[in-house]
Amino acid sequence: MEVAALFALVAERLKQAHDRVHALNVSADAKTALTRQLLIVTETAKRDLPEAARRLSRFVQDLDEGRPPVD
Repeated sequence: MEVAALFALVAERLKQAHDRVHALNVSADAKTALTRQLLIVTETAKRDLPEAARRLSRFVQDLDEGRPPVD
C-alpha cells in the first residue's frame, strides 16, 4: 500500500475511533485516557505510519471485543 493511501486510511480510522470513544458510556476519566491513547497513535503516525496503523488496529480490536484498550 502506498504511503498516501495508508495515511488516508489511518486518518479515517483515527476519526472513527475518536467518534467511538466519544460515544462510549464510560467515565470522563476513561474517555480522557482512551483519547490520550489515540493521540499517541496520531503522534506515532508522524514518525512511523505502519506502526501507527498496527497500534490503531489493536486499539479498535480491543474496543470491538469489549476490552478497554491498554497501550
